[in-house]
This record gives sequence, structure tokens and C-alpha cells, in this order.
Amino acid sequence: MTDEKTNKNTDKILIIDFGSQVTQLIARRVREAGVYCEIVPCQSAAEMLEDFAPKGVILSGGPASVTGLDTPRAPEALFSMNIPVLGICYGQMTLSAQLGGDVEQSDHHEFGRAFVDIKDDCDLFDGVWAKGERHEVWMSHGDRVNALAEGFRPVAVRENASFAAFADESRHYYGLMFHPEVTHTPDGAKLLNNFVTKICGITGTWSMSAFREKKIAEVRAQVGEGRVICGLSGGVDSSVVAVLLNEAIGEQLTCVFVDHGLMRENEAEEVVSMFGEHYDINLVHVDAADLFLGKLAGVDDPEKKRKIIGATFIEVFEAEAKKIGGADFLAQGTLYPDVIESVSFSGGPSVTIKSHHNVGGLPDRMNMDLVEPLRELFKDEVRVLGRELGLPESFVGRHPFPGPGLARRIPGAVTREKCDILRKADTIYLDEIRSNGLYDAIWQAFAVLLPVKTVGVMGDDRTYDYVCALRAVTATDGMTADYYPFPHEFLGRTATRIINEVRGVNRVVYDVTSKPPGTIEWE
Repeated sequence: MTDEKTNKNTDKILIIDFGSQVTQLIARRVREAGVYCEIVPCQSAAEMLEDFAPKGVILSGGPASVTGLDTPRAPEALFSMNIPVLGICYGQMTLSAQLGGDVEQSDHHEFGRAFVDIKDDCDLFDGVWAKGERHEVWMSHGDRVNALAEGFRPVAVRENASFAAFADESRHYYGLMFHPEVTHTPDGAKLLNNFVTKICGITGTWSMSAFREKKIAEVRAQVGEGRVICGLSGGVDSSVVAVLLNEAIGEQLTCVFVDHGLMRENEAEEVVSMFGEHYDINLVHVDAADLFLGKLAGVDDPEKKRKIIGATFIEVFEAEAKKIGGADFLAQGTLYPDVIESVSFSGGPSVTIKSHHNVGGLPDRMNMDLVEPLRELFKDEVRVLGRELGLPESFVGRHPFPGPGLARRIPGAVTREKCDILRKADTIYLDEIRSNGLYDAIWQAFAVLLPVKTVGVMGDDRTYDYVCALRAVTATDGMTADYYPFPHEFLGRTATRIINEVRGVNRVVYDVTSKPPGTIEWE
């Protein structure tokens, strides 16, 4: 993305991605400091460096070993730009190797919680860590630095690594063996804040108010006199897109709400009431439940289900666009994580960890261009923009429920009966969460209808019904997650209600899977 799409007066950070699954978290921490940043895959970094004109660069982690043949490197031009550089994990290793240090593939791989001893002060640690202290960090590495390049000095050590952190403050180059971007390094965000504000000298002035004004102007310039059709699902992303576009182009916008039969209880009515009546947006309500469920009949592979639903959405939009006399643009709620993953470093895990986003354009036959006003934002930033636009908290604060909705929470074949069972169980679960004042403490909660049945006894009858799994996670950004520790009393009461009130379920389990850092999803 060039300065034409950002702000020419904005000081920016560029993050070069070497394939780490948590590279996005670096960007989140930088933006939390009020500083604009973007991520570029390492194979495209050389071209981006000149166009983007960053005030500093962060080199991410990655799964490769610097000691291997044909493993990625930072652009050589970076080291002649006279700007600060921070290398993290793999980024530390390639920074050291490219500047003349010695790196080896260690026999001692380290993944998880660890402690580092601070051996010297430096600007990166200023006000956070001091010489002589010990601090907790999160490690994930296989290489280690054996000898520093000229000009560097060690500032933190680990029992098996003499150079857990190093610095060359004359050039403002820093390397960290650990990951400051994850919450499991408690002071990591402060270190990144030091880098972008104190070392790079950027004042944290990037705001959502300024972003809103910029995006409205960009949409008006892109669309001109054209007509825009927007897929409105009622989720946070599409809701924010609809309200932003309505503010930007008004009557030129038509929103199409496709009721595919895979939504939660009463969601269709809420969407129609909010956007068709309260906001007075041109809204077309399409009841397509029979169409979607018919095409999903007998399909149990999650990738096939996703593709069927995506193709059917396009089919419906094509039909509706023709009914309104054609549209020049299709608006959708693509987020920055979707964009990053679609162009991620080809050797990294993120391109295979997630495949459910819709990025990369439309079929040629649709003859429409995309309008994607949120593609620079993370999920929690979209919520901030929603509040800036005046959307009610009931929509802005809603837990994410990614498309294809209930189909994603029904492993195996999807049927109308299963949807009805899951919808009722999910409603009870969320009702209990809300009535106990826990909704805002949880980032995402949902019920899952497992593709197994168990024998049970209810009263005097023997039953053979489905198992319902409950899932609730805490997160700040949707890219790392940990299960929510419900009290046993809550789980017992919720399970009892579901078994008693939902015909078709005779057993309830709670999923306490944790995988930090990483994203956990049911499919």
C-alpha cells in the first residue's frame, strides 16, 4: 500500500513478515501505541520499503532456520536507509547473520515461557527493564546467535543463550530472541512502544476519527456516481461497512441481507429492524434458507461447505444486482488479517492455518469492483470504528460469528433439524452468559452440535440424542485465545437447561482447549 492510500503526513512502521503465525500481533501492538503500520511478506519487502517510506522496520519471527539454504532475508537496502530496525526471533537471527554475526541451529529448541536476565540498559528497555532484573518472556526458536556482529552488545541473556537480546544504539538496531508481541511476554507491548515512539521518534497520533474521514473520502472518490451493493449479515464487520458506506454515498448503496437459514435466533429480525428501519438504508431481505440448505445437503467436508456457501452467496448477489438494475461495486468487510493471510510469506504457517477468508477478487462474470473500506483494520479496531459511527453496542459489541454461521458449528452434514437444535441450545447458552453478566468478559462464545449421538436416560425414557459442546474464549484481538474459566455452577445450570429445553440433546460438554499463541476454531 503506497502513500496514496495512507496519509502522506503519517509516520509509519513497516513489519516484514517471515512467516510467523503471530506476525499480526506485532501490528496490533504498534497500532495500540497510536502508530500506523502495515505488514509485507518478505518476498515483497524490497519494493515496499521505498514506496512506504517507514520511520522504522520490524523483522518478524518465522519457522525457517537462518542456517538453511535459500531461507529468506531482509532486503539489503534496509541497512542503508538509516532507520531503526527491530528483529524478533527469526528477525533477530537474520539481522545478526546479514550484518556479520554468527548464527547456528541449536540442539536446544525452546517453545514457551522462559526468563531472561537483563545485563545492560538500552533505549529499548528504558523505563521497562533495568540492569540486574529478571523478566518473563515467551520463546519460540530453534536458532541462536553465537557471536555478535560488529557494533552490537548483549543486553539480555538466557541460561542457554548469551544473546537473548542485543543492541547497536549507534545505528538503532535491536534484536530479541523472544516474542514481545504475545501477551505471554508481560512487558512486551511496552518494549514495542519504546521502539516505535522513543527510538523511531513517532508520536502516536493515528486515530479512528481520522481514519473515518479518510475512508469516507476514499469511498466517494472510488465510487463516484456508481452504485454499490453490500452483503449485510448483521455481524460487526458488515454492519460497520454498511453504516460507513451509507454515510459516504447514501442512496447509491443497496444492502442485501441474505437469510441463509444458518443464523442465530432472531438475528434476521434484528438486522431488518436496525438497518432497514432505524438507519433507513436501502435494504433487500432475501429468504434463501431453502436454497442454501439444499445445496449443503449431504456435504460433510468443511472446505466444501465453505465453498458451496461462498458460491451461493455470489449467485444470490448476482440475481439481486440484476433486480436493482445492476451495480458497479460489491462492498464487503475484508479485514487486515484476511489481507495479510492472503499474501503471507509462502513458507509460513499462516497461509494454511486459515483459509476461510474471502480475499482475492470476484469472478469476472460479476463485472463489479470491490469496495473494502475495512481492509486496513483489525477486528477490535472495527469495533472502535463502529462506535465512532454511532452503531449501538448491541451490534458493535456482538461476539464474532463468522460465516457460514451455524454450518461452521455443525461438523459433518448440515440439516434443518440440526440447525434448529443448535440454534435453541446456542440461545440458552448466550442467555445464561448475559444473565450472569459475563458477555463482555468473553470474546467469543458459541455452542457446537457434535456429529455423534449418545445413549442416555431422561426420566423413565431411554434417549439416543446429540452431544452439544460449549465453547467460550477470551482474547484481545481474535488471534490468540484461551478458554473462559466458567464456575462449575454455571456450567451445570446451563447444561441442565439445554438438556431439559432442547429436544435432541442429551449430553453437554465444555471445551477447555488452549493453544497460546494461536487461533482455535471449531469446524
